[in-house]
Amino acid sequence: MEKIEAYIKYHDPALLPVEQAHDGEWFDLRAAEDVFISVGEFAMIPLGISMQLPEGYEAMVIPRSSTFGRYGLIMTNGVGLIDCAYNGDNDQWWFPCYCLKGKSYDPSKGQGTQIHKNDRICQFRIQKQQPTVQLLEVSKLSNENRGGFGSTGRN
Repeated sequence: MEKIEAYIKYHDPALLPVEQAHDGEWFDLRAAEDVFISVGEFAMIPLGISMQLPEGYEAMVIPRSSTFGRYGLIMTNGVGLIDCAYNGDNDQWWFPCYCLKGKSYDPSKGQGTQIHKNDRICQFRIQKQQPTVQLLEVSKLSNENRGGFGSTGRN
């Protein structure tokens, strides 16, 4: 497996380090501060890092599989894509989210969810950017149809 180097800057020394558990697996990202998000509200949770990715690479950020169950949060754009040009000292990574169901209660804010500093809320992987693609228009593709969107394997 190819090995690459990326540079990471932590915005807070109290933030636990980002680590990859095994070769090729995703890296967990943590909240950089305590945040309470009320049900029905949008929030940008700071992740407390900036990175310089190698030229020709990008990072894909997605929620962890436990994020909705544990916190009632969904990532508002589904997937975050960070290209290698977003690499300045203050180009901090964020987790844009929406609270759909409350997991805790705050007397001044009502039902919502409490995120604590260093809670693992999302994950990322580094991948090669898509190469330049030239789309060639044709009138027929000459392949067998699979049966429609979402129907693979059904008869």
